[in-house]
Amino acid sequence: MRWKLYGSVLDIDLLYVADCPNHAIARARVQIALDRTHLAAVVREREVQSGEEAVRLGMRGSPTILIDGNDPFADGVDPATLSCRLYRDDPGFGGAPTVEHLVEALGG
Repeated sequence: MRWKLYGSVLDIDLLYVADCPNHAIARARVQIALDRTHLAAVVREREVQSGEEAVRLGMRGSPTILIDGNDPFADGVDPATLSCRLYRDDPGFGGAPTVEHLVEALGG
């Protein structure tokens, strides 16, 4: 993650497909992580409707969370897909990053 100047605001994009079962939980966890880290952010939610749009936006499955344009959870994930995404979790996988993983990704 890039260093941010004191008092600057993060840009967070939550990319998802229609009827994504993990969209709401991802959004809630982003907010909890922001509350825990006391960071200011502009959070934008965007429904992605085509494969071309997924490529252009850097979506790696639904939901994808971009922090300042970067996907901190992109390791080994195929780019540009509209399918559901899985994130590493204890003890296996989940449909959204954990709050702890989001806090870490935010630099907290």
